[in-house]
Amino acid sequence: MSSIRLATPSSRAGFTLIELMVTVAIIGILAAIAIPMYGDSVMRSKIIGGTTQLGDVRTQMEKYFMDNRSYHNVAACGAAPSIVSYNADASSNFTLSCPAPTATTYTIQADGKAAKGMGGFTYSINEANVKTTVALPGGWAGAGSACWVLRKDGSC
Repeated sequence: MSSIRLATPSSRAGFTLIELMVTVAIIGILAAIAIPMYGDSVMRSKIIGGTTQLGDVRTQMEKYFMDNRSYHNVAACGAAPSIVSYNADASSNFTLSCPAPTATTYTIQADGKAAKGMGGFTYSINEANVKTTVALPGGWAGAGSACWVLRKDGSC
């Protein structure tokens, strides 16, 4: 004679506490690695935005020099896009300045805005295309470098 087996519900429904704890631990480890890396990537993109603005204004300075054979008396240190227009942009992470250009020299400087999380970052460029990292916040290496430092380790 054959016997009929009745299907019984599984005695194991759901996850055990250990399985959940292992999953939470793995997610925590991944988050501990990913969140700081994401923050560093955002900061590097802000730095690149500021150095791009420096390059734009430098290009305008060189264009002005080619037309006038002098850097002196440049309105707001460059024609469009001028420093004034960059500084008026609320989304900008840096404040640009160009202290006293002479007939043959200038220095354009970008100072990070503290309100945008860029306080302590200062970059500059001059008429000879010398790029300098003037200052960096704590935890960043490379202040005073003859390049624009883009990473915490001081690499350009």
